[in-house]
Amino acid sequence: MAQIAVSHVRSSERGAALVELALVLPLLLVVIAGIVDFGLAFQRFEVVANAAREGARLGTKPNYGTAAVRQRVRDYIKQGLGISTTSALDAVVPVGSITVTQPSVTVNLSSGTLSVPVSRVDVFYHHQFMLMQPLMGLIGASWGSSITLKATSVMTVEGS
Repeated sequence: MAQIAVSHVRSSERGAALVELALVLPLLLVVIAGIVDFGLAFQRFEVVANAAREGARLGTKPNYGTAAVRQRVRDYIKQGLGISTTSALDAVVPVGSITVTQPSVTVNLSSGTLSVPVSRVDVFYHHQFMLMQPLMGLIGASWGSSITLKATSVMTVEGS
């Protein structure tokens, strides 16, 4: 009689695993989609940060103006992210989202102050989430579909 009770318990729990999977699987897929989207955003941030660094490096050299620095930053992002067309690049990094300035930084020394010219490049990149945007749209949420990544690089101008 004990054998009958054991087989009866197993048959009544037969669908429990399927119900548990149906409850947990959507949450697991959202977590995985978030991890993938965060990884892609982080990769893009690294490319944008390197582009800002490359632009600041070019801005420290003589005979390179703002237009050349902006073009170098855009070329670096285009190559680093594999963007094929200029219109696609304009959608994520418009020309106006790259600011190039050459302020002076004041350094306080024991013997006095020193003014050092620097090249500063700020880059703004508009990142659209690939997986989370459609998922947020399913629940009617407008937040979480895109973020703006910002990278800044400052370097000392050569010859100063």
